[in-house]
Amino acid sequence: MTRPRRYGDAGQAFPIYITVVGGLLFLAFAYFAVGQAAANRNGAQTAADAAALAAAQDRRDQLAGAWVKNVLDPDKWQAIFEGRAEDLGLSCWRAHQFAEHNDARVVSCSDTEGPLRFSVEVQTNMPMGDSIVPGEANRKAHASATAEIEARCHIDPLAENAGPDVLPKLLCEDGEKWELDPDNLDVLPEPEELFDVHLADPLANDE
Repeated sequence: MTRPRRYGDAGQAFPIYITVVGGLLFLAFAYFAVGQAAANRNGAQTAADAAALAAAQDRRDQLAGAWVKNVLDPDKWQAIFEGRAEDLGLSCWRAHQFAEHNDARVVSCSDTEGPLRFSVEVQTNMPMGDSIVPGEANRKAHASATAEIEARCHIDPLAENAGPDVLPKLLCEDGEKWELDPDNLDVLPEPEELFDVHLADPLANDE
């Protein structure tokens, strides 16, 4: 008499087993979809960061080149350190280049906040992928980043009689000094020694 009940109990447990397994499979798929979406967003942010930094680094190199060109004219140094060099070229092409390297495209790139600041928005080329949210599978991730250029050096405020024959000292971060001899300019600061390039703090932008 007990055997039929045992089979009956197994028959009742089978739907519960199916429900539990189905729930676990759904959770596994949900976790996979969430992880895939997060990876896609992280990829977009990486592309945005790289694009913004690339544009800023190109501008830094142009500014450093302008300083070298005008090294015998110290009256122009301060303007160059503030990003106001003459004949600056476009730099956003570097943002497009680096976005492509990270499987994304630039939606916008500008230095409208000043010549020492680049803001970039990118969109991933690949869609978000499988998702439990309707319509999300084909959506592409967006991200933005801002890179800043800051002068690492300033003109010695005690410099006197500056001119082509007497160049002022450059006082740089970490106590570094450059005493420039107009008759011997074989060794000059590199672009990264004159300017620092870094991502802007997003929290600072919200204040």
